[in-house]
Amino acid sequence: MPHFPPFFCSARCLPEAAMSLFRFAPLVFFRGLSLCFLCLVAPALSLAGEEPQLPWTMHVYFENDLFTGTDRNYTNGVKISLISPDLVSFVESGKLPDWSLEYIYRLPFINDPDPAMKRKVEFSLGQNIYTPADISRSDLLVDDRPYAGWTYFAAAFHSRSKEWMDTIELQLGMIGPSSFADETQKAIHDLRDLQRPNGWEHQLKNEPGVAAIYERKWQFAPFFSNGAFAMDAISHLGCSLGNVATYANTGFETRLGWNLPDDFGVSLIRPAGNTSFSARQQRGGYLFAAVNTRAVLRDIFLDGNTFAHSHSVSKKPVVADLAGGAALYFKQGKLTWTQVLRTKEFDGQPDNHSFGSLILSFFF
Repeated sequence: MPHFPPFFCSARCLPEAAMSLFRFAPLVFFRGLSLCFLCLVAPALSLAGEEPQLPWTMHVYFENDLFTGTDRNYTNGVKISLISPDLVSFVESGKLPDWSLEYIYRLPFINDPDPAMKRKVEFSLGQNIYTPADISRSDLLVDDRPYAGWTYFAAAFHSRSKEWMDTIELQLGMIGPSSFADETQKAIHDLRDLQRPNGWEHQLKNEPGVAAIYERKWQFAPFFSNGAFAMDAISHLGCSLGNVATYANTGFETRLGWNLPDDFGVSLIRPAGNTSFSARQQRGGYLFAAVNTRAVLRDIFLDGNTFAHSHSVSKKPVVADLAGGAALYFKQGKLTWTQVLRTKEFDGQPDNHSFGSLILSFFF
């Protein structure tokens, strides 16, 4: 009988090895996402301040329904985004090779060769958490939405003219235990001495998630202006395709304030949501109101897993977000607060859902 070295596993122990690898896979995946993001952020931080005309932008998002005294549905979201300077200026400054523009110009939807166009790339790392209303119960709540988490990495290209902006985005991540949403929520609740969630054993099963997104935004000329005081409007139209979410969306926003920024409005944690295209502007601030409506074909957090049996509920075909808030900005950053009212997402949901969103933006 041939002798195998000790590092070869027998056929009998292969299932154990496979299970061991599966148990460690979520940790490897999460660390891999974090490492990718850090590899992208580190060069940006090292270059910050070298050329003031080429500012980077970092957004830190925190969304939670604790601001409205609830703990259900979309209950928590965090995201960190890093947006590059204009890529053409990056090439001209020698930070990118000349040939890179040829590939950028070939990208669909953002390949307008107009030299006045500005193009930026964005990288994000985020996590969303969804729970039923009664997190104290450990049994399966068949009439409420499933527990679910979504931890993801996203890459987006933005291309803008003076009046409009196109965004294409790709999100890759994990749903289920590999998202670590269970551990995140329990750790936060333990830290703040809140009700510990007991039903995470019924969460959606592990599933890789992918979403491809396109969105266009239009910025309209101010309705009126009186010196630095003005009012304008921004509209958008887009779609998402993937096992995480498939939908078409549209909406608009109106802003009233002092020294309105030259960007495309306030964003929430949603695909193609980030719109800050300007930095180091005058100090100012504004109030805003916005609406975003989605015609939903698929929502994995309500429909359940794609390839495995899991708990699910019957989703509403149309969902709207009504938002209002305020933004303050200064030379090196911006602070935005938004209060969101989301209409019912599934049959049997007793009430609309409300949550708050805080965004800290830094230009460097």
